[in-house]
Amino acid sequence: MGSSCGCGDSGTLREPDEAKVEPPASINKNWSVKKRGRNNRPPDEDDDADDAEAFEREMANVVRLRPDPRGRIHIPPSVPSPAPGNRPSADDVEDPGEDFAAPGVDRREIRKLKRGEYVVEDRRDLHGMTAAEAGASLQRFIANSRHRRYRCVCIVHGRGLHSEGKASILKARVRNHLRTHPAVLAYANAPPSDGGAGAVYVLLKKSV
Repeated sequence: MGSSCGCGDSGTLREPDEAKVEPPASINKNWSVKKRGRNNRPPDEDDDADDAEAFEREMANVVRLRPDPRGRIHIPPSVPSPAPGNRPSADDVEDPGEDFAAPGVDRREIRKLKRGEYVVEDRRDLHGMTAAEAGASLQRFIANSRHRRYRCVCIVHGRGLHSEGKASILKARVRNHLRTHPAVLAYANAPPSDGGAGAVYVLLKKSV
């Protein structure tokens, strides 16, 4: 009785041939798996590594500051910047002062005004006007004086002796307007012979 045991003529057993597995045609037969290293990192990881190394190089010579032994932390005070359009107006100034000199103007001009060394070329009396009327009249007076090339003028606002609280509202308003007017270089109380604290001598810019 015959048997198919895979025996050869010599009567010994023979192992079946191993099947050969071929790689798919789409894969190169010479392909190899490379060890993942620095050169095979994704671009984003390379950038992070380069940034970290650059930061370490920059910080290599940095020396940490010693802490304040008194335990204080120095914080510079914050200075708020003025908002646009918030320049003080004539009505915002509470105490304009008895005299004034614009930035860059020699304060000796104030002494000259007080001593009457300037010739008063025109004057305006604001008695009996309201604050609004006085402000409008003052603006017109200064504009006309500059047009006529006057350098020194006198404005009479009174002392407020008959006002409530013995305070001159016109005096404060007039001097606030003068202090904020771009054409005013300086002002001071008139000499005692011309009204004293009840009037003000004003030095104007030269007209071009």
